[in-house]
Amino acid sequence: MKKKLSIMWFRQDLRLADNPALCKAVKSGHVLPIYILDDVSAGNWQMGGANRVWLHHSLLALYKSLDGMLSLYHGNAADVFESLLSRFDVVNVFWNRCYEPWRVSRDGMIKSMLQDRGVSAKSLCGSLLWEPWEVAKADGTPYRVFSPFYYKGCHAASPPREPLPVPSSISAAVDDLSLPLEKLQLLPSHPRWDEAMMAHWEPGEAGAYECLEIFLANGLSGYKEGRNVPSKANVSRLSPYLQTGEISPNTVWYRARSVAEGKDLDHFCSELGWREFAYHLLYHFPNLPEENFQAKFDTFPWGENNDALSAWQRGMTGIPIVDAGMRELWQTGYMHNRVRMIVASFLIKNLLIDWRKGEVWFWDTLVDADLANNSASWQWVAGSGADAAPYFRIFNPVSQGLKFDPKGVYIRKYVPELQDMPDKYLFAPWEAPADVLENAGVGLGTDYPKPIVDLKTSRVRALDAFKSLKNLT
Repeated sequence: MKKKLSIMWFRQDLRLADNPALCKAVKSGHVLPIYILDDVSAGNWQMGGANRVWLHHSLLALYKSLDGMLSLYHGNAADVFESLLSRFDVVNVFWNRCYEPWRVSRDGMIKSMLQDRGVSAKSLCGSLLWEPWEVAKADGTPYRVFSPFYYKGCHAASPPREPLPVPSSISAAVDDLSLPLEKLQLLPSHPRWDEAMMAHWEPGEAGAYECLEIFLANGLSGYKEGRNVPSKANVSRLSPYLQTGEISPNTVWYRARSVAEGKDLDHFCSELGWREFAYHLLYHFPNLPEENFQAKFDTFPWGENNDALSAWQRGMTGIPIVDAGMRELWQTGYMHNRVRMIVASFLIKNLLIDWRKGEVWFWDTLVDADLANNSASWQWVAGSGADAAPYFRIFNPVSQGLKFDPKGVYIRKYVPELQDMPDKYLFAPWEAPADVLENAGVGLGTDYPKPIVDLKTSRVRALDAFKSLKNLT
């Protein structure tokens, strides 16, 4: 007789601590922990290259934490469950909810299929502080502006759930048909660009906790202002760990509140609140990644300029702070948040390239690629989203560099061609006299590109394009 068991379906919760579904599964008895790489159901939003690399290392870490008792599959999740039900006496299936539209649809279908087969299917909240349907305006409609969402809606809701401990013991099974991790083919074959990128990171639950503690010790104090300076340590760098679920937002929320108070803590918690807001929007408006949140932007006169797009992607625009950000992204799979806004504004407003082109590039190159945050943030910069930046907010990358990287530490790190440029001309080398360029060893157009667009005229062009939209506020 086959032994009765429960399935723990790991997804964006690759951890043992504070894992509601895992705790429920363990309490139910014998457990089969599984992970399914379901590229079939994801449609246009299959994981990007950097995210896949991170997932490989995250799964390896979870596999070790479970003493090898993690079964891996690749394919349509519904088909995988059909196979499992035919070979095991499955009583329960537990998972923590995901909120991407394709996952919501797929998970509902699988839950119905399991229940029709007499299997209990239970989903829990393990990725958010508040469920998207728990925070709503007085009339029951979803929020569209961040400040009232967080400071009224979230604060009026029940406090976030306290983190759960790691189960004291797990009676686990493993499937003989489980795939080796290498069969998921998450790593690139050639060239192995991932090796240099991952030298900057330690994926896995242990790495997440170490990252959190380093931030709390060195970065939380002074966070409110310091988070804007890319050369400072006032950013948590927790985003890839939160995206993969190697640490829960509940753990981060309560751990931060246990060691700090005041404006820096409040601002850090509000950034967790922005993450919640992005998921709130994605859940209630599932077309957010592909369609303008504000329909009036459907007539916006985007341009087609593949050469400019390629220069932006490669960090060869001739605008130092933009190039530094894009090269940080390529080298590390990450970009400082302030610089993300600068490079996005440059692409959308100075180059007049559709925000979706930038969204897709970030999706493929960020180790923290997250559908909710990526789409909400790109639409915010574009002005087409909820709680969007005003249309006239066009970041000047020269003044942004001067303000937030005044000594050029960040620029010189990622744009070494400009290492010897004096601070006065570092942020706009095209304004430097010939003798200054010569002394710095910089030949514009040879050693470092000339600007691909004039910042002043492109700003005027962007303002005219925005004003062409009806009912622009």
